[in-house]
Amino acid sequence: MNPHKVPFWLRWLLPVVLVITWLGIAGVGGPTFGRLDEVSSNDQASFLPAGAEATEAGDWQVKFRDSKEIPAVVILESDAALTPPQLGEAAKLKAGIQALRLGSAVVGPIPSQDGKAVQFIVPVSSSNELRTHVQELRDTVRSGVPGVHAFVTGPAGLTADLVNAFGGIDGILLLVALGAVFVILLLVYRSLVLPLAVLFTSMFALCAAILLVFGMAKMGWIQLNGQSQGILSILVIGAATDYALLFVARFREALTHTSNRTRAVVTAWKKSFEPILASGATVIVALLCLLFSDLNSNKALGPVAAAGILCALFAALTLLPALMALLGRAAFWPFRPKLLPDDEREPEIVTGLEGQKGLWRGVATLVSKRPRVVWVASTLILLVAATGVLQLKANGVPQTDVILSASDAVDGQKALARHFDAGSGSPAVVVASQSAAGQVLEKVKATQGVGDAYLLAEGSVPLPGAPGAPSEPAVRDGKVLINATLNSAADSVEAENTVKSLRSAVKVADPGALVGGVTAIALDTNTTAQHDLAVIIPIVLVVIFFILMLLLHSVVAPLLLVLSVVLSYAAAMGVSAWVFNGVFKFSGADATVPLFGFVFLVALGVDYNIFLMSRVREESLNHGTRPGILRGLAVTGGVITSAGVVLAATFAALGVIPIMFLVQLAFIVAFGVLLDTVLVRSLLVPALAYDIGARIWWPGKLARRPVPLAKGAEEERAVSRF
Repeated sequence: MNPHKVPFWLRWLLPVVLVITWLGIAGVGGPTFGRLDEVSSNDQASFLPAGAEATEAGDWQVKFRDSKEIPAVVILESDAALTPPQLGEAAKLKAGIQALRLGSAVVGPIPSQDGKAVQFIVPVSSSNELRTHVQELRDTVRSGVPGVHAFVTGPAGLTADLVNAFGGIDGILLLVALGAVFVILLLVYRSLVLPLAVLFTSMFALCAAILLVFGMAKMGWIQLNGQSQGILSILVIGAATDYALLFVARFREALTHTSNRTRAVVTAWKKSFEPILASGATVIVALLCLLFSDLNSNKALGPVAAAGILCALFAALTLLPALMALLGRAAFWPFRPKLLPDDEREPEIVTGLEGQKGLWRGVATLVSKRPRVVWVASTLILLVAATGVLQLKANGVPQTDVILSASDAVDGQKALARHFDAGSGSPAVVVASQSAAGQVLEKVKATQGVGDAYLLAEGSVPLPGAPGAPSEPAVRDGKVLINATLNSAADSVEAENTVKSLRSAVKVADPGALVGGVTAIALDTNTTAQHDLAVIIPIVLVVIFFILMLLLHSVVAPLLLVLSVVLSYAAAMGVSAWVFNGVFKFSGADATVPLFGFVFLVALGVDYNIFLMSRVREESLNHGTRPGILRGLAVTGGVITSAGVVLAATFAALGVIPIMFLVQLAFIVAFGVLLDTVLVRSLLVPALAYDIGARIWWPGKLARRPVPLAKGAEEERAVSRF
């Protein structure tokens, strides 16, 4: 082909303009990465829906205080009874804490009954400086009283440590993910240039996604938190790399048929556009289904992650083709693809394995010889693995178990439980009518698991520690507030059971009474998350099914693909449950883990089946269904497996952040993607499709045309004998 027949604007102008445009996006989006904290919140209460009882109670609680504050609990603990000089120093410490001006009045020191500890309740402003304020408080109390162990815990301390744990998102997470992708691409392509081009595509897509997400959060359209921020980075890098690998495979294939790099790019773009677009659309729509969630944290992740996939999609279809158009064969240096002689370019296809070699020819041969044995055995393996789901404990975990790294707040919570009512500093909050205040207070005090309770007095601090029951309670719009200190730690299962009992008890005296606080927030979060799981799963499956119907022009194939990824998801969750319980010894799993695992595994699992079946359909149109299945499996095996390994590696990088939820999600998605890539897409789906034959395309026209019109009955018989 004559390169001069390709217009200048297509050969040089358009690729250069696209690259410059993406450089501009990266130049603006890159610096924005460090500003995400400005629009991010890790307040657990903000995750709840407006209609949750804990949310309504929290709204009333705000009316009883002048500023937005959350309590920190300072614990001074000694191995023996505190001496009078130590108690004196503890009393002086109150002035030092108050001098920090972190919030309203400090309550304490409150001695423990065993005399070995004292505590202070320190209200801390819940601003963007919370982490700094907590660190200042820790520095002050550690040097305040000699010979004691000092801790800062409570909601403020735990939140600060949680924010510190998320600090790895900005640096280590990206380095680990990008490093893993780079190494895998080096091994796959044995090229120095191509991995860099793919990584640039992924990073520029992430910059665009950050810019888009920052803008949406700034305008108040979405709610961003550290959890969704970390998932965004991994998802964009993984998805952009996957789409890039599919395009690169088509580009390399095209370079064996033409010496013109621009024509090769155009051919690759046309061949990969539909599966990449369908894949991206499937993931985006599946993620947007999270908008049907009642839990705000789930609802927030939907548009955030969807925006990331959208940017990954555009980068793979614009920036990467532009880079390949400029680099040509040099992108694969030193192993550049060679132009095949004319007589080697189009082998006569009868069985589907002509011209194929290596591992994937062997896999395709196995599928063709024993299709039923292969798909039945694969299904049984997945069913056995899925039985582990029965051991999954996804009912939430104590907040002290969420942080997997060393935490002063976690240690302080343990010290608090040793010497005080474990719920000190994180009381249950009861909002009741003024007319029923006395009866409600009696019900609260009589509830098993409640250590102390009192009506909040006018002008006092809405925290535990005020002596006695005030005669003049604070009243706001006909409501009073009761603080109830629980015997159990606020983040424990026992505390949640106490809150359930409280809600039943207080409504006898006042049907409109509300119970909120830290424990109630956790309880309502778990309940809402389990409701979301039952609502979102059917919606996602129906949406994906219809997208696959449009892509494959079939009902049978989409139905089988959806069933296969659901089975793969169940197997991944089953194995994960065994690993979490038996290997990592986790106390449980966050209630949102099954839903997030489902959305990512089903959407991303369908991705690889889209890559496979779109190529199978293309080959089936030319060579017949069964040869098309074998040829599609053989030619896509390497690239899809590489894409699966890359995505698994990027999600595994989430494990560097010491947050139980992200570690669990990292394992579920990484293992699930590998399982889907190696077993489901390589064996189960092609073997089942091969066994069914042309009926896989029912009711489309391809189901009634098992072989191409250009081939005769003799060739069809050859295929059936194979």
